[in-house]
Amino acid sequence: MSANKLFKSMAPIALSVAVAFAMSACKKEPATPAAGPQAAGPAAASTTAAPAPVVSAAVSQMNADQLRDAARKAYDDNRLYAPVGNNAMEYYLALRDKQPGDASASSALNDLLPMAVIATEQGISRGDFDEAKRLLGLIGKADPNHPALDRLKTSIGKGEALAVQQAQQQQLTAEQEAKRQEELARKREEDQKKLQEQQRQLAEQQAQQAQQQAQQQAQQQAAEEERRRAAAQAAAAQAAAAPAPAAPRPAAAPAPRPTASSSLQVVSQAAPRFPPAAQRAGATGSVQVEFTVGTDGSVTSARIVSSDVPRQFARDFEREALSAAKRWRFQPIDQATTTRRTISFN
Repeated sequence: MSANKLFKSMAPIALSVAVAFAMSACKKEPATPAAGPQAAGPAAASTTAAPAPVVSAAVSQMNADQLRDAARKAYDDNRLYAPVGNNAMEYYLALRDKQPGDASASSALNDLLPMAVIATEQGISRGDFDEAKRLLGLIGKADPNHPALDRLKTSIGKGEALAVQQAQQQQLTAEQEAKRQEELARKREEDQKKLQEQQRQLAEQQAQQAQQQAQQQAQQQAAEEERRRAAAQAAAAQAAAAPAPAAPRPAAAPAPRPTASSSLQVVSQAAPRFPPAAQRAGATGSVQVEFTVGTDGSVTSARIVSSDVPRQFARDFEREALSAAKRWRFQPIDQATTTRRTISFN
């Protein structure tokens, strides 16, 4: 058989074998599972972090006295709503949880809410949505029915959706995203410093106004005392100038020592210092003090009789009232005298 005839007879057999191998390979090839939401869903759900608590665990473990002291210090230091775990709002929220009837905590939270709303809006405007959500949680815990909650929540949602869309369009690299986060942190700190500086300037203005009012009151009181003294001297001079009666008069009694006086006359009356925390909150009131004036005109003892001030600032007002009264000085008198005076904080 020639080579040509052999090739022609073997060609159909070779073709059949090739087709059989191809079909077998198609049947044995394993199907590759398509990646989709169902495959990625469990993994994504398992890596989703639980939302952070509104009040940090360390703050929640503090007792009521510790929370009250920490809250006042944070308020005085202008740590109103940041940093996390060391700010006035978290301390007051934890204090209110432990003592729901504490009026000072409720009042302080009412004062802090407007500033927290402003800070949340600033976080949204600069794209710092994590900080905005944290502040929104503080607002919601302080007042679940606050009128700004729905508006802020909607703004955060829209802002996040827009940020995701922009990120997809820009395809930010890891380095660019890190720089963006650093810029957000920097702007967040700048906004907080600006707001705190505004609060500090406002507190200073209020302190200056209070000091000026106290000085004016002291000047008015001194002028009134001087007017009374002049009227008394004029009356005495007029009585001395009256003609003497014809009948002989008995010998006059020895005049009292010029260094003493039977009535209390103020020599110096120090103005009380307005408590900074009460001044920031716009609190006013008055305190009645009872004290004893020694024969040399100094105040030897002082105590609080009553006070008409907000409860959360009572201790501060009373302390400043006692401190001021102890620095008062009067003209010398014949014998120690106990009196009462009302000190106003306006």
